[in-house]
Amino acid sequence: MQSATHQTSKTEFVETDGIKFAYRSFGGPGGVPLVLLQHFRGNLDNWDPALINDLAAERRVVTFDNVGVGGTTGTTPNTVEAMAQGAIAFIEAMGLKKVDLLGFSIGSFVAQEVALIRPDLLRRIVLASSAPKGAAGMHGWAPEVVRAVGEPEPNPEGYIDVFFAHTSTSRAAGQQIAGRIFGRTTNNDEPTTWQTRQAQYDAVCKWGIPNHALLTRVSAIEMPVFVANGDSDPMILPRYSYLLAGLLPDARLTIYPDSAHGFLFQHHSQFAADVHSFLQATD
Repeated sequence: MQSATHQTSKTEFVETDGIKFAYRSFGGPGGVPLVLLQHFRGNLDNWDPALINDLAAERRVVTFDNVGVGGTTGTTPNTVEAMAQGAIAFIEAMGLKKVDLLGFSIGSFVAQEVALIRPDLLRRIVLASSAPKGAAGMHGWAPEVVRAVGEPEPNPEGYIDVFFAHTSTSRAAGQQIAGRIFGRTTNNDEPTTWQTRQAQYDAVCKWGIPNHALLTRVSAIEMPVFVANGDSDPMILPRYSYLLAGLLPDARLTIYPDSAHGFLFQHHSQFAADVHSFLQATD
């Protein structure tokens, strides 16, 4: 397991309650395992290898496809709550008694729900490009974002446009990252389907229905949380990171410069170092 990398790790499967989950697991032996929850329409292959390898340098990292996504069987549910139940089922099927959780984008919504439903499973949480349920202005995405990442066929230019800031430095980084992410040629995961896209977007829209009363939910998440975002994220605006961090009882916040939704890929070395520092901190 220690000699594997994101590029060479093989897809494995674990089954529970009739669902066969696809996952990859590798990394160092130290610390609590770090389980990752993927972004909108993403599968195992859509993590940046540079980030995953940085994270796996010091601990076991587990990436997986949730129910109905990529190589995992079943039908993708259309609520974040149901996605959280799928994540819990996977963690338990893996025999993991306690994990750290890193959720990215819609995965960060799922991470919040896991923390509320099964806090005993989690030690620490990282929320990348996140927002609390019910935040005003979160209902759906801007039309240009939907056109970029929500059309039936994948759009590489749209991916660059949303995941990276409109600067020459961020765009250059985006081109390099796209080459790393889409450069895998063996043991590829199954692509996500239109059903997954529709269900995940329904879940995003339900999460974003304005409801001020729901903002207090996250006050029940008592474990330490690291909230992070890029300063120019058009999908989940940075102001929601400030809001979320302010609502959580024990949160720290970092906004990364000259970056957008894919800040954690663009700043992979610094973000991984920040994650390591956060996960290694004593309570």
